[in-house]
Amino acid sequence: MTLLPLPSILAQIAPFAIWGLTLTLTIAAVCCIVATLRTPRRPLVYVAAGLLALAFVLAALPQHPAPVVYRVLIGIVVLTLSVLGGGPAAQLVLALATRSTSVPGAHGGIVVHDRVSGAEETREVLRGGMTIGFLERFATTGAIMAGFPEALGVLIAIKGLGRFTELEAPEARERFIIGTLVSIVWACVSAGIFRFAG
Repeated sequence: MTLLPLPSILAQIAPFAIWGLTLTLTIAAVCCIVATLRTPRRPLVYVAAGLLALAFVLAALPQHPAPVVYRVLIGIVVLTLSVLGGGPAAQLVLALATRSTSVPGAHGGIVVHDRVSGAEETREVLRGGMTIGFLERFATTGAIMAGFPEALGVLIAIKGLGRFTELEAPEARERFIIGTLVSIVWACVSAGIFRFAG
């Protein structure tokens, strides 16, 4: 019986180990995000973002494509991480960027002064952001995973047109731009891990 030299064994094991670690990091990021969904916890969002970045860097290293089982599991986990994690990440960045300049509304939007009716009138804009965010990240990640990143232009255009009438207030524009960018970047980084696995 002949034994394989140690470097040869390591070369055969390395792809499984690297993709296994990438999968473990993304699962840990999902766990952090799930723990912060009901009660926002900033440290967990920071940890999830760090784990996502580390998994992305690890996946981007030049190496063999992931085995099929790892690729399927990574696809499921990154889609989950993208859809669930972009919301808490966007909320954190919005809180850091806007501080106390916007008043939360009763239906998930923000309260702004109605420039048409007068300075005393207020109305709630950007309602339904959480549901739109879920759909946006699902579509973004799915498009990139399917190898069709051109769909991002269509998604951003649809979102912009749908919110056009609500964007006359500066605070609404600011929240819309920041929230959309964070959401899309989170989705793209998540999907990038899957693309590198191929």
